[in-house]
Amino acid sequence: MKVVYLSPDFQEAAEFEKEFGQSFEVKHFDNPKLFLNSLENGDRYDVIIDASSPGSPLGINLIRTIKNKFTATIPVIWIADSLVPATVQRMLMAAGVSDIFYQKYDKEKLSTRINYLARISKMDMHPRANSAFAYKYPLGKRIFDIVVASTALLFLSPILLVITLLIKLESKGPAFYYSYRVGTGFKIFKFWKFRSMRQDADQLLDSIKAFNQYQTPAKEQVEEGYSLCKTCAEGGVECSNKLINEQGQLICEQQYIESKKTKSGAAFIKIANDPRITRLGMFLRNTSIDELPQLYNVLRGDMSIVGNRPLPIYEAEKITTDEYAARFIAPAGITGLWQVSKRGKGNMSEAERKALDIEYAQKFSFRKDLYILLKTVPAMFQKENV
Repeated sequence: MKVVYLSPDFQEAAEFEKEFGQSFEVKHFDNPKLFLNSLENGDRYDVIIDASSPGSPLGINLIRTIKNKFTATIPVIWIADSLVPATVQRMLMAAGVSDIFYQKYDKEKLSTRINYLARISKMDMHPRANSAFAYKYPLGKRIFDIVVASTALLFLSPILLVITLLIKLESKGPAFYYSYRVGTGFKIFKFWKFRSMRQDADQLLDSIKAFNQYQTPAKEQVEEGYSLCKTCAEGGVECSNKLINEQGQLICEQQYIESKKTKSGAAFIKIANDPRITRLGMFLRNTSIDELPQLYNVLRGDMSIVGNRPLPIYEAEKITTDEYAARFIAPAGITGLWQVSKRGKGNMSEAERKALDIEYAQKFSFRKDLYILLKTVPAMFQKENV
């Protein structure tokens, strides 16, 4: 029996193969293109084990692509790092996931489940995902979005043309810029903006990450090299779950998890006084004019006028677990609650932004959208360079 293991972590894949290699033929893929190429070349697999995060390139969108592109139904088992909220569970099932296990799985139970799903798949009895579950914008909200976006594009077209010419005159490169963003239900789409940065802005990001306003202060960083975690040390007891870190030292599993979170950095990246921004780009950003091309995304149905900001993939991967995944249940929007609440303020923490996203996801309504829109106008003309 052939089992695919999808994960960017080679060590994790090696451990899985060591554990199940005697029972199944395990093939590891850390790249979605390589896996899709394998399927297109005629390779057949009995079960897919996906151990990535939902918003990663190996996540929900890859599973959707497989289910839509290939007629053969391959059962998918999701291996999650932590508890998956019910809303995210429904998204996984709708994408084609058959079952969810957690990292500390029971080997015998997982092996039994793999064999069972493989058998019923071959008998063409694999339980289909409930495709009826997918986020659908309320009809009133969708009509409002189409009317507003169409009207705005019509009346603003002369201004859009002038801005396009000014961008081309100031610096080399295209006037429009797109990046891949993760929106509602972890859907990945092309997110359009007026270019406000130098052409090599993406290449310069690593060199200025230290100035990220959401970065955890150094004093809060988790130290390495403890033999006990803080809780166990204070209680005078030995940690029950111990691991060995890269330096060969004993480390509590909880301490390792916290250390890994710290190393991965903040979930959001926003640089105050970003040196990559052009002079015209600074004006476009401070007035939010650079966001106007997203009206096209609204017409396409990728976004709404009001909603939670769609995130770059590298940010979305960090908040697709625990309660924070709830922010992806709401519509993706041009403007939203956190933008009008504390836009650009240096004292806005990552936790506050996440909380505002979740608040909107749980309580959004047409009335609340109108309130946010009214507050968006003064928020556009800010003093902070964000």
